[in-house]
Amino acid sequence: MSTLPGSAGFQPAPGTGLEDGLRGWHSRGFLPHFDAGNVPQSITFRLAGSLPDSVRDAWRDELRLLPPGRASAEERIRIETFLNRGLGPCWLRDPRVGRMVEEALLHFDGERYQLHAWMVMPNHVHVVMTPGRQVSVSKIVFSWKSFTAGRANALLGRSGAFWQADYFDRFIRDDDHFTTVVRYVERNPVVVGLCDQPEESELSSARRRVEAGGGQDGRAPREADRVEDGG
Repeated sequence: MSTLPGSAGFQPAPGTGLEDGLRGWHSRGFLPHFDAGNVPQSITFRLAGSLPDSVRDAWRDELRLLPPGRASAEERIRIETFLNRGLGPCWLRDPRVGRMVEEALLHFDGERYQLHAWMVMPNHVHVVMTPGRQVSVSKIVFSWKSFTAGRANALLGRSGAFWQADYFDRFIRDDDHFTTVVRYVERNPVVVGLCDQPEESELSSARRRVEAGGGQDGRAPREADRVEDGG
């Protein structure tokens, strides 16, 4: 694992200085994504079936009159809140599956990207990472999901879609935003009552950092931390 830095080290300016082959803002289906090379990103991807289409369609109908940015932010909050309830498939709770997913995240750390923080929850995964200068976020996420899906299904003795097709990503604006996002990611299982301290979660950067002697951030999250990057 790369050493978790004290700051992001970047002040990204979206839409400028794109490397060859990177697309800036783009969309697959409903969600916009941002590929800009060496810019820290917060990423969330989830299990197939973890959020019923009927629920999400109802939310979109409710939010359709809001400005696009506000509607998107509100939808992320609702999705994160729903996922934290653990009502659908929670295959990542199986230690074999969760560990395999974590190992996939770690595999190309320091080569294709730098991992700053991660948390494998029962039905979704949070990652904070900086991609290599000519490596797109979409390709990195695709490689994680495609590599783990078949192996997870084999471990579980099932077939069919394992991951939801799309994912959420947000670029990190500045050092304060970086700190807020990392705190949110690592304290997600504490907020939902799965453990008392972030490092007690088996599949997390918090646990690895404490085991390596790097200390911990024991502060409770502010309410803004819980919702600003929850999706």
